[in-house]
Amino acid sequence: MKTIVVIDGQGGGIGSIIIKKLREGYTERIEIIALGTNAVATANMLKAGANRGASGQNAIVQTTRHADMIIGPISIVMANAMLGELTPGMAEAVASSKARKILIPLSQENVAVVGVSSDRLPKLIETMLAENLLDLMPGKK
Repeated sequence: MKTIVVIDGQGGGIGSIIIKKLREGYTERIEIIALGTNAVATANMLKAGANRGASGQNAIVQTTRHADMIIGPISIVMANAMLGELTPGMAEAVASSKARKILIPLSQENVAVVGVSSDRLPKLIETMLAENLLDLMPGKK
């Protein structure tokens, strides 16, 4: 079983959508851990179907060490992103993790990622699932 960590902040809206989509197609073969920069984000991701969840810097630092995959908006690797909720320690932990990182190019920061599609969130999540999680689909190895 693969451990997928979903990281989000503020209200956890992006993370919640990701978790719902993961649950639709990959229920049996993954454990989803919701990591929020705050308790509200974590609670919303747990409601969306995460197996477990935790909040704050230490939870992110410790849990990303053991993840197989980390999914979240691109800002999870940017110190002080999400209105300052994403600490430098959190960004370093995510970036340094040996886990595969799937970053969704949505950012409220003053950052432009050149060459990236400007699709809306639902389309980006569908693309992420199709291109990066095919091996977890039922009947695939």
